[in-house]
Amino acid sequence: MEKITWVCKHFNELSALEYHHILFLRTEVFVVEQNCPYQEVDEKDVVAYHLFGFNKNNEVIAVTRILPQGVSYKEVSIGRVAIKKTYRGTGLAHELMLESFAALENIYGKQPIRISAQEYLVNYYSKHGFKQVGEMYLEDDIPHVEMLKKPSLILPKGGN
Repeated sequence: MEKITWVCKHFNELSALEYHHILFLRTEVFVVEQNCPYQEVDEKDVVAYHLFGFNKNNEVIAVTRILPQGVSYKEVSIGRVAIKKTYRGTGLAHELMLESFAALENIYGKQPIRISAQEYLVNYYSKHGFKQVGEMYLEDDIPHVEMLKKPSLILPKGGN
């Protein structure tokens, strides 16, 4: 796999161009590809840290949004997990989660992480230590489940 450069910045630290690239990828995946018209840009972006990875051509190809406690859940949260379609199946999703865990721990310390996962990705998140903690619900007509990861299950970068 090619070398990916990872950056994590609070919204207030992002350049307009960086934020544009993040929103471009998120919209490409969640609105266009998943054919799901919804309010992709929301008030949570301004209180979030945004992790993004770019390739040697400076193209943003992977993103997550890290939210503090009390925004989506009482726990910290990772969301808006997106990977450019042409990079799926390359191991980048695993690297993205490890980078997200490292960034979250660096910012907030070791603590539980709660997510809202698309139901078809439960197995993917389970491999990263998340456990389903709720029943399926529809969000924008897409089945989701809440999942929780305990801090002791956070693996170091490069761990399995």
